[in-house]
Amino acid sequence: MSPVSIAREGDVAVITVDNPPVNALSQAVRQGLVNCIEEAEADAAVAAIVIACAGRTFIAGADIKEFGKPPLEPFLPDVVNRVEACDKPVIAAIHGTALGGGFEVALGCHYRIASRSAAVGLPEVNLGLLPGAGGTQRLPRLIGAEAAMDVMLSGKPVKAPAALESGAIDRVAEGDDLLADAIAFAEACVEHGPRRIRDMTVADVDPALFDTRRKAIAPRTRGLVSPGKIIDAVEIATTKSFDDGCAAEREFFVACMASPQSSGLRHAFFAERSVAKVPGIDKSTPVRELNKMAVIGAGTMGAGIAYAGLTTGFDVTLIDNSEEGLARGDKTVRGLYSGGVERGKITAEDMQAGLDRFATSQGYEDIADVDIVIEAVFESMAVKREVFGALDEVLKPGAILASNTSTLSIDEIAAATDRPADVIGLHFFSPAHIMRLLEIVRGEMTGDDVIATSLALAKRMRKIGVVVGNCPGFVGNRMLYGYGRESQLLMLEGAAPEYIDKVLYDWGMAMGPNAVGDLAGLDIGYKGRKERPDIPDDPRYYRVADVLVEMGRYGQKTGRGNYLYEAGSRKPIPDPEVTAIIKAEAEKLGVEQRDIDADEIIDRCIYALVTEGARILEDGIASRSADIDVVWMNGYGFPRHRGGPMHYADSVGLDKVLARVREFEDRFGSLYWEPPELLTELAESGRRFSDL
Repeated sequence: MSPVSIAREGDVAVITVDNPPVNALSQAVRQGLVNCIEEAEADAAVAAIVIACAGRTFIAGADIKEFGKPPLEPFLPDVVNRVEACDKPVIAAIHGTALGGGFEVALGCHYRIASRSAAVGLPEVNLGLLPGAGGTQRLPRLIGAEAAMDVMLSGKPVKAPAALESGAIDRVAEGDDLLADAIAFAEACVEHGPRRIRDMTVADVDPALFDTRRKAIAPRTRGLVSPGKIIDAVEIATTKSFDDGCAAEREFFVACMASPQSSGLRHAFFAERSVAKVPGIDKSTPVRELNKMAVIGAGTMGAGIAYAGLTTGFDVTLIDNSEEGLARGDKTVRGLYSGGVERGKITAEDMQAGLDRFATSQGYEDIADVDIVIEAVFESMAVKREVFGALDEVLKPGAILASNTSTLSIDEIAAATDRPADVIGLHFFSPAHIMRLLEIVRGEMTGDDVIATSLALAKRMRKIGVVVGNCPGFVGNRMLYGYGRESQLLMLEGAAPEYIDKVLYDWGMAMGPNAVGDLAGLDIGYKGRKERPDIPDDPRYYRVADVLVEMGRYGQKTGRGNYLYEAGSRKPIPDPEVTAIIKAEAEKLGVEQRDIDADEIIDRCIYALVTEGARILEDGIASRSADIDVVWMNGYGFPRHRGGPMHYADSVGLDKVLARVREFEDRFGSLYWEPPELLTELAESGRRFSDL
């Protein structure tokens, strides 16, 4: 049975797409649209056609099940062209979202009406692509080149009222019955006949616009291909025929689809959707009701978590044993709210509603009835065990006890309570109200319902929750040690901190490792290393960082770290004193300094991530390589277009990665570069991490 049907409403044919859950453009939908258009066109009793969709949305885009497979006829550009060529007016009735190919189908229609809550957009840039069914040629003709580039380069959906104002749609439905309004609109369009966008011309545009836009996007796109191709395609729309523009668009689309960048971005898309499915946790696992939250520790992290909870509807009590600390945390929360109002992110009413649900206290007795408590105190096992022991005495049965620890054992923390099944790690990333990643750390005794509830909590707080196992550093920070270690060793060997950072930034990392250390606070990593039982017996291990901390150089917070910082500025300034310190420490350790090229810096830092990721998979700390990729893309600034460290290794070829790791083992020894068994096995069998 076809997912596309046709029915008559007077002299209007209504074509309905019913392909749950999001009416994706499968081959069957594409063929069904062509068949129904041809049937309606051939029916002399039909004066106009409405394309509508069943369920919660209009056509929301391509069918992800067909990604990576050979395309099947009819191809989407041909479908859109067939809709547009119809000799009777075709009206798109849009509700929910019309995105990507769905919006291109709507642009192939002669007129567009949408419910007030609907949204349209062309988000292909987020997958390293550009619209491939005429979107780059039709939208500029409809709304102008500059506005069209805004839509395509942002990848963000446009709400119906704004789309109406720009001209992307023709009408917003007045009532709740979109279909009835669409039929009435179709009847009114009969006398005007088809209005084909392909026959329009792009409004006059300054030719300098395109170079201006290329320069404007360069800092945030950093070498990505598809944004530039979008601009190229829109520019062509202003100078060449519609058919020539579509031919160029198709050429650009095919090239982008075949690129490693698009492969990485598509992997990121699917990986982020896979992490909610946790092996061993059935989707029917009950979820505990969470309404009241307490956060222990009113520092920057605790206040950020509290604010994130408030903005997602929780009643939040912030706890600190220091009156001064509590006042500082209260000020931080209120400052985050006022900043949101100033930037137009929230309304003053939203702020007041949140603050009405916010309380502070110095006593645990005030949180006896909360549903979940998140501890964010000093990163010390002794301190955390003391806190959890006290909470165990106070909290109601069924409350979840979560720790925001970034490295410490959840099992050891849980042992301080009589309810280990209720204890879990919820590792937020700083700033907690902005960063999307939430590492959900399951202990040996953590209940399945607590894991399921934590995943639901992540979704509610607009985070990407990734369930990981318990070990020092879990997934993210366990791998970070190796990444940072190589940066530290490279400095001793002669690479300046600013050079290392530039190389990795240019490669795609959000920040270089030394700038990140200064931002987070070198003292934080120092304290964490002192708590670890498994520090390598190597005097070179984080030697530079340790020396800087012991000199009081903590990073941005002290104005000195790996770099210097002027008062009120976060811009790192290379410091000759640090250069001298590194040289002196290298001499003490007998490390001969040398010139180091960019390729070595990249491979040592990135393959340190890959090898530790392989060991994490061997140990069962991560269920899938994709989970590791999601952690590193969303928590540590790994470039999305490279798909995360494990996908990147797959794309390079594990045989090549293994050969390079063995080269480093020969040069630098086995302490850090002994190839993991899993990497060796996969490379020698021609498999990839994604095959596991």
